[in-house]
Amino acid sequence: MTITQLKYVVAISASSSMREASAKLYVSQPALSATIRDLEEEVGVRIFERTNKGITLTDAGTEFLNFAKQAVSQYELVENKYLGSKMGTDYYSISVQHYVFAIHAFVNAIKQREADNFSYLIKETRTDEVLSNVRNYKSEIGVLSYSESNRNIINKLFREYELEFYPLMKCETYAYLSKSHPLADKTELSVEELKEYPCVTFDQSNETEFYLSEEALSSYDFKKVIRSNDRATSCEVIAMLNGFAIGTGIMIDSNVLKDTFISVKLKEEDPLIIGYIIKKKHVLSDFGKIYVSELEKYKQV
Repeated sequence: MTITQLKYVVAISASSSMREASAKLYVSQPALSATIRDLEEEVGVRIFERTNKGITLTDAGTEFLNFAKQAVSQYELVENKYLGSKMGTDYYSISVQHYVFAIHAFVNAIKQREADNFSYLIKETRTDEVLSNVRNYKSEIGVLSYSESNRNIINKLFREYELEFYPLMKCETYAYLSKSHPLADKTELSVEELKEYPCVTFDQSNETEFYLSEEALSSYDFKKVIRSNDRATSCEVIAMLNGFAIGTGIMIDSNVLKDTFISVKLKEEDPLIIGYIIKKKHVLSDFGKIYVSELEKYKQV
């Protein structure tokens, strides 16, 4: 078994056919098929089911793919760390929910690092991907939150994924509105007062919407809901439709947001615990240590 074979499995699983996968990998289709057959014979597992309609994973193949993804991710991490450094390039990746402070901390870490050549990735994404990226070593650090509504399931995933959570802050429940919103002059609001306006939330996929929500009051049944996977899009929708967001989904801690939005305390309480995750027993890289130091500057708990 080779890392190349595992990379092939990952690529094929993301393709509709062997032809499509071979084109992506710049490998002839017969050579790719032969490589996969050799791998299946070696491990004693049929990974793919080949039909006239294309190629799909078997049940055993789905399990194999999970391990293959982890192995490829860890290999790429080592490759970037050591081979990249030999070429004078600094590599690093983090995954975060939609928090401006996490981005500011990342920028400050880059400034401190002062690398002549670098390739950095900050992935602002869904809760499940933050968790899986750190679990599979695609990102060394993840930033996320949970509320009382989903605390148990999130902590269960921390244990299953062998992740360590370090709390930074406990945030009260706010509604984020544009300054032109009809309720913008209120000093306090209830969910009942907001029910006729669209609630803008960050999409977590249909299967995990409730359990992995990054907003407070995720169990509340709002009459009007708009889901977005982008912070800038959410801001535009809120401003143009007199919508609102709850919790710290779009934390107003940048000058751009402060010019357009306000936060109003909600009467209902469902505090968010925000922090960062690292794989258990993982020794942080030099960049990781700098980033954690920057995150810790926001610590309030």
